[in-house]
Amino acid sequence: MRKFNLAVAVAISAVLLSGCKLNQMIKLAQDNDLQVDPNPLEVHGKDVPFEMSAVLPPKMLPSSTSFTLNTIYVYGDQEVNVGAVEFIASDYPNSASTTSRKVENFSFPYQEGMNPGTLYVQGVATDTRSGKSKSTERLAVAQGLVFTSEWIQDVAMASYADHSYNDKEELVATNVNFYFDQGRSNLRTSLSYDGVTNSSKRKELSAFIAEKNATKTVTITGTHSPEGTETINSNLSKDRASTIEKFYRSRMDRYDYKGIANSIDFILKPVVQDWSAFKTALASYEGISKAEKAKYTNIINGTGSFVDMEKEMKKLSTYKKVFNDIYPGLRIAQTEVLTVKPKKTNVEISILAKAITNGEAEADKLTTEELMFSATLTPSLEEKAAIYKAAADATGKWEAHNNLAVVHLEMAMKGDDSKLDGAATQLEIARNKNDNAVVQANMGALHVLQGNYEEAYATLKEVSESNNVNPKVSAMKGSLEVRMAKYDEAKASFTSAAESNSVSINKGLAYLLSGDYSQADATLAEVNTAESYYLQAVSAARQNQPDGVDLYLSKAVQAEPSLKGKALNDLEFANFATEVNRAVN
Repeated sequence: MRKFNLAVAVAISAVLLSGCKLNQMIKLAQDNDLQVDPNPLEVHGKDVPFEMSAVLPPKMLPSSTSFTLNTIYVYGDQEVNVGAVEFIASDYPNSASTTSRKVENFSFPYQEGMNPGTLYVQGVATDTRSGKSKSTERLAVAQGLVFTSEWIQDVAMASYADHSYNDKEELVATNVNFYFDQGRSNLRTSLSYDGVTNSSKRKELSAFIAEKNATKTVTITGTHSPEGTETINSNLSKDRASTIEKFYRSRMDRYDYKGIANSIDFILKPVVQDWSAFKTALASYEGISKAEKAKYTNIINGTGSFVDMEKEMKKLSTYKKVFNDIYPGLRIAQTEVLTVKPKKTNVEISILAKAITNGEAEADKLTTEELMFSATLTPSLEEKAAIYKAAADATGKWEAHNNLAVVHLEMAMKGDDSKLDGAATQLEIARNKNDNAVVQANMGALHVLQGNYEEAYATLKEVSESNNVNPKVSAMKGSLEVRMAKYDEAKASFTSAAESNSVSINKGLAYLLSGDYSQADATLAEVNTAESYYLQAVSAARQNQPDGVDLYLSKAVQAEPSLKGKALNDLEFANFATEVNRAVN
């Protein structure tokens, strides 16, 4: 802050007034002061805000007088009346013995051409009884404008919709359950517990094996019902699993699995004396009451061996019913075969996609998911656009229209603004089909690229928080908040923002412009660009660190020589002429 003495201004204004009180007022005027903060003035968003404080010494306000400080910003042949600080004697009843202080916050809208300009203060002394007044000469209190806020960078981050295709290896499970007679491990083909005979299941599994699917594992879990000794149960579980393994291997021999069989991993899991399956079956069984089920549960949760518990169950009146209805379902070999899902290779998908976009093949040669995925296999934005257009024409899905819009946005980000209209059209179509967070976020990115910042901000604020595009939304929203001089909101948005050099620059700028220099320095240090170096030099200047100004300004102009002229004229460095000259030369 710079302090300005108002003695001359007050003395001139006093020619209107007479009497001992006013003569005394002139004499005491040597002690009053005026402060403007910041000085020089700074542009923030679309405005130039500042604070003005004035202090009058004791006995400066005789009764029935007022003193007004009008502020005027002058540039070229234009001027803007900003506001006034007014002292009215009646508002300061103790002014005879104490200082009279007043602080006012002002702001005026920034327009192109306002720099260079000067902020003036003009005093007006008034006799409130007669109404007579006279103005002083204008006093310059701030020269020029600081434009550090204009280092803000546009951040537009487009989001593709998921193509829903997985080009990685996927395993498909085929499950077949074989059931056994009580106490036996040989497979009776006519036995049926779930409505399908073991014979039918053998044929089904045999046909599956004949197809020679790319098989990873065959897991066979053998189980037993609760009755029987520990030795019998242990052997039954193991033998039942082995029975199915032997059958499976015999079919591989029949269908000539030479060179393949050894790559298939057989996993046998004999489950012995485990009540889990019984409990699950009992819970869904409707043949007995809830109270009767509780008796079985109490026994299982009690003490004693597995065999002892089963003996206790036999004493229950419902045991025979449970034995006939539940136990057969526990005498099983559960077979799970994991095979590799057949897929086209990425090369095949790319070739077919190109044929489709060239009109040499029908779109149904690829699934919608495969066609959308093919766009990720080429770095060419033109080829991506052709693929997504084909997908949009063939399916009309919002994802295809959204992704076509994203390609247009990415082309615009590379400098082709003519693509923005196409992006807008496709996003409108996508939104009409499914107005979701992805489309809304891309609408926000479109508005940023169009320079419609207020509309972009309004759009991004409406995007729901629980979605996978939220980091990009936060990055764009935070950057817009810096542009709008909403620095606290910006810092909050950046906590969950996607990262990029531009985001880091904007985040550092938010800290810098809000006076949090340590955070600004830490954030800007993450980016080694001419912009980050320049802003670190500004931070050093604001902290009165000449060495920092020299160091970072030197790095900035070395990275980008065109910054030399800017540094020489930047009022941020008005007090560091030596360091600036050293850095640019």
